Amino acid sequence: MLIPRLATPDARPALIVDGRALDGAELAAAASAHLTELEEAGIGRGDRVAVFTQRGLETPVALVAHALAGIVSVPLNPSLGSRELRHILDDARPKRVLAAAPDEVRDRAPDARPIGLGTRPARRFAAEPPVPADPLLLLYTSGTTGAPKGALLTAGNVASNLDALAQAWAWTDRDTVVHALPLFHVHGLVLGLFGSLRTGGALSWVTRFAPDAVAGALAGGTMLFAVPTMYHRLADAAEQDAAVAGALRAARLLVSGSAALPVREHQRIERATGRAVVERYGLTETLINCSTRHDAPRPGYVGPPLAGVELRLVDDARAPLDASDDATLGEVAVRGPNVFAGYLNRDDATAAVHDADGWFYTGDLATRAADGAIRIAGRRATDLIKTGGFKVGAGEVEAAILEHAAVSECAVIGAPDDDLGERIVAFVVVREGAERPAPAALADLVASELAPHKRPRDVRFVDALPRNAMGKVVKAKLGEME
Repeated sequence: MLIPRLATPDARPALIVDGRALDGAELAAAASAHLTELEEAGIGRGDRVAVFTQRGLETPVALVAHALAGIVSVPLNPSLGSRELRHILDDARPKRVLAAAPDEVRDRAPDARPIGLGTRPARRFAAEPPVPADPLLLLYTSGTTGAPKGALLTAGNVASNLDALAQAWAWTDRDTVVHALPLFHVHGLVLGLFGSLRTGGALSWVTRFAPDAVAGALAGGTMLFAVPTMYHRLADAAEQDAAVAGALRAARLLVSGSAALPVREHQRIERATGRAVVERYGLTETLINCSTRHDAPRPGYVGPPLAGVELRLVDDARAPLDASDDATLGEVAVRGPNVFAGYLNRDDATAAVHDADGWFYTGDLATRAADGAIRIAGRRATDLIKTGGFKVGAGEVEAAILEHAAVSECAVIGAPDDDLGERIVAFVVVREGAERPAPAALADLVASELAPHKRPRDVRFVDALPRNAMGKVVKAKLGEME
């Protein structure tokens, strides 16, 4: 089973959502009752069920129940617009659409049914658990290059990846994970929910992020999963509030993902709390590929590949690059049991990223250090800037600009240029209360930290950077602004 402890449930905590708690036996009973309702409606193993990932205990109970019985969950962002939602439902064709609060989505999903919690008699699970090749999740990508694609993740993908992470992080049944992440992405759903339960521990889901709420939940937790935007705010709070700093200090492990955590934020967290942050790197299609180990955090790097995951860097022709100089940029390609089964209804898109030897081409740019540690430099499509005959990773320019004390956030893109091919443009958010630096000062900082050809030719000051639901900067919108 993906979650073995629910086969013989116990009274240890398993799931806490904003103060509502279920132990192992109660979670097993609630999941069993939910499955009974689905089975009576003719829904079973291999069928797809869409779930609006609204706040509330009902949502993770349904997702856990589906995973136990081999029902394929299609998690839905509750904030999806009508057009994108219609595309996903038309593409996935789920047998049922569920929501903890159907009335909140009735205008966009009139067929949404409520998720019951303990409304039917519980029973032991009759269905056989899914085998490794069985589909488990259908996760839709963000759709930055067209309509979202549905990535099929199997039970084997999820189980193997969580076991590798447990090894890297010394993650055991004594751990309680705290996170305030949505459940429609890998980070909050696969790692946070399924990972906590597979290791035999518990999840405490804080459904609305606030530093004091996270700190309160950490009173009963040992690990924190968060994204860089959250760590930035936690660092601000920890520098001002001893209670927040103390809660982070008491955690066994702080994990960041979904985007690169700037080195400066690593340093701020460690100064305020005495705790270093572990970073990991993955995609929807591959789950987690790399992570720094629990006892060897390394700011700016995402560590070596996880156990069982092969990783190589390739050039534009997809030929392997042997360089380990921490300077040569290559596209990350991975192979292993973590790589997804393919895109639903999109054999063409699957073939474009997956070769006959099983390598998946991520579209991410990285360098490799002499000891094998990987440093992510950004996306090939948006973060590889070809300027004056040089290849520059946007991520390294951003990291240099963030060294300026007055800069709060920064995003760098390449813009068309008649002379250079592309010129480097930096969008900068100034720290509250700080004096705006001169553009030339930021350009000179980059030139001194990196190389003269990597300096931004334009610096644009903005009030905020456009972000998606996971806190990632949407560089397409910056390109539109430019």
